[in-house]
Amino acid sequence: MVSWLLDAGRLLIGYGIGVLSYVVPVYIAEISPQNLRGAFTTVNQLMICVGVSVMWLIGTFFPWRTLALIGIIPCLLQVIGLFFIPESPRWLAKIGMWEDCESALHRLRGKNVKIFEEAAEIRDYTKTLHQLSETRVFDLFQPTYAKSLIVGVGLMVLQQLGGVNAIAFYVDSIFISAGFSSTIGSIAMVIVQVPFTLLGVLLMDISGRRPLLMVLAASWFHTTRIYYYFTLKLNMLYRDAKPVVFAVWRVQLYMNPKMVSAAGTCLGCFLTGISFLLQDLQVNNWFSPILALVGVLVFSGSFSLGMGGIPWVIMSEIFPINIKGSAGSLVTVVNWFGSWVVSYAFNFLMKWSSEGTFFMFASICCSTVLFVAKLVPETKGRTLEEIQASMNPLISN
Repeated sequence: MVSWLLDAGRLLIGYGIGVLSYVVPVYIAEISPQNLRGAFTTVNQLMICVGVSVMWLIGTFFPWRTLALIGIIPCLLQVIGLFFIPESPRWLAKIGMWEDCESALHRLRGKNVKIFEEAAEIRDYTKTLHQLSETRVFDLFQPTYAKSLIVGVGLMVLQQLGGVNAIAFYVDSIFISAGFSSTIGSIAMVIVQVPFTLLGVLLMDISGRRPLLMVLAASWFHTTRIYYYFTLKLNMLYRDAKPVVFAVWRVQLYMNPKMVSAAGTCLGCFLTGISFLLQDLQVNNWFSPILALVGVLVFSGSFSLGMGGIPWVIMSEIFPINIKGSAGSLVTVVNWFGSWVVSYAFNFLMKWSSEGTFFMFASICCSTVLFVAKLVPETKGRTLEEIQASMNPLISN
């Protein structure tokens, strides 16, 4: 009986988290002004990060049953809060409630703010969408929605296959395997995540989505000095490795700065992989645990800054309202399925090759650079209707 209740509870929690992970960023994007939409939507990721960090710290003092009871409190607060928030103006426009749409805009923007231009743009775009039939899941694969679907699904796949949940779920075992204190490493990771996520919120509508997805050149610059130290040590120990290491150093030095700035998560996994490689080679046993810590922290900070929240921001912006339900459901399923695959396979991959696992994650993170550079649009400062019309030009025509 007890095990059945536990399974039922976990199933309901999973259902709730799955729905909220999609509905919340979409709702925030639909009610926010265009100049603050990115920051407001990313606050959702910040609150998730803070909540996870707080519960992790509380979990060091209380058993899991107590944590489950504590988790009821924010759920109840959320239910109460739902009675005080307005409906999305774009949803009201979709179902033909134009007066309620304008009232919701007045409530969100302020009574003295002129909302006529925004309301007219929503009305015109909604009328265009009304000429199209309501889509089903299989209709998403039409050429009309191809670009939106590729960007939305692609970002979620790359986000998960980059190894974020493998590192988050197994961070203790990663540090233990690397020979570093799991307690100190886990606390350091939590300390890094929150301020970097906050920094991402502040920069979202200043720098734009693409630059943050390509994640800060500074992280590469400072950690490159650590990598340079490693190359010098390896050169002294293995002369045959010198041409390869020198070639890698030249690639770092002469890469386009814009592309170099994209490598935060890639570099974090790469440094962690190097740490395990040094351990296998029994080289610099005192240095490899520190390198593992640096790699995990670089990955965690870079992910929190960009890849953690921005795919959800972009997903909430690019899908037209007539396909938002089915497209959002598909993207969310892909995201959580990817999380399950990586989490399930991680232990098997680590038994196969610790360094190979992180080099694989690094290569996937590097492929994210090309994907963002070639396919992901910049949505900063544009209305949802402008973004969706540019992503789905066949609808506008």
